[in-house]
Amino acid sequence: MYAASMEKKETEAVCPLRYALNLVGGKWKLPIICILAREESVRYNSLKRKLCGITNMMLSQSLKELEENGIVHREQYNEIPPRVEYSLTKEGRSILEPLDSLSEWGKMHMDRIQTQSPYCGECRDTK
Repeated sequence: MYAASMEKKETEAVCPLRYALNLVGGKWKLPIICILAREESVRYNSLKRKLCGITNMMLSQSLKELEENGIVHREQYNEIPPRVEYSLTKEGRSILEPLDSLSEWGKMHMDRIQTQSPYCGECRDTK
């Protein structure tokens, strides 16, 4: 059991794809990155409003992990009331092009699946 666990950890450690997916994977990290890609900087509450269903704890945790991995920059302004803004770092912006390519692949795959669907065009459009 221990050997299999160690082998799995070693594989994850050296696989660049797994590494990248661990950085941006999960339910909320990609939506956060997409929102930050569209705007120069975004305040915490604005992000929360744009992410329907996210809890404060999950948003804080996701932002903290993205910041620790150098993808998101957190700027705190010592004002009253305090203000915190988030933006993508240069490294964070560098992932946008690969994500666009993955999105294009997803669109092609979705189109292929939809054209192989047993539903007619009208039924497929209402699904």
